[in-house]
Amino acid sequence: MMKVSDLSPIPPTTTAVRIADQLRDLIVDGAFAPGEQINEGLLAKQLSVSRGPVREALQRLCQEGLLVSRLNRGVFVIEMTNEDVDEIYGVREILELGAAEIITAQTTQRRQEVSDALVRIASQLPAAIAAGDWSRVSRLDLEFHTTLIASAGNSRLLRAYTTLATESLISMVNLEQAYPTPSTLSHDHMAMAELIAKGSMSEIHSAFHRHLSGSEDHMAATLEARHRDHHGPVATTA
Repeated sequence: MMKVSDLSPIPPTTTAVRIADQLRDLIVDGAFAPGEQINEGLLAKQLSVSRGPVREALQRLCQEGLLVSRLNRGVFVIEMTNEDVDEIYGVREILELGAAEIITAQTTQRRQEVSDALVRIASQLPAAIAAGDWSRVSRLDLEFHTTLIASAGNSRLLRAYTTLATESLISMVNLEQAYPTPSTLSHDHMAMAELIAKGSMSEIHSAFHRHLSGSEDHMAATLEARHRDHHGPVATTA
């Protein structure tokens, strides 16, 4: 049994990781708006720490692509463009279908286990949608897709997906009106979950492509409308 005397000092790197985790959650939840500057000194004061670990935490989030450092200006929360949405959802589709390929090659029992886990998540969406809790809808959405990826049992696939998932969540939280209709959102997830158990890869491919490309189109349209409202007409992306 451990004793209080067994405790050891927390390395500064651990402090930076904890700060990064808190900031990541705040960015995802929309506490920091897209394009907003992150004040290093103010954060250090609020957290009662030196600037060192705060600076390291910000660097970590810059490496993850959630923040961008601008020379002589500071660090800012990323702003999504149509091109960003295209890239995020295009790569997500590749990775999710790769995970589905791995899962569907496994036993019928394993496929059913993964499907059951996805159904449990999808079944929570209607209540969250009815309550208008878009933050929870967003998190359930990404939990669904991340669970699929994790169920493939490939750690590198999951690692590659993690940053994309976080970027997608930022888009969802900040562009809640870009979601497909509630009935479509709920139906899509349940259909995909059930196909993982018994569907062919062709059926799975069609369902995931329809869902992800639909979300991508809605978000891109919302981004374009926002930009037009603030800056006038812009050229659409391919």
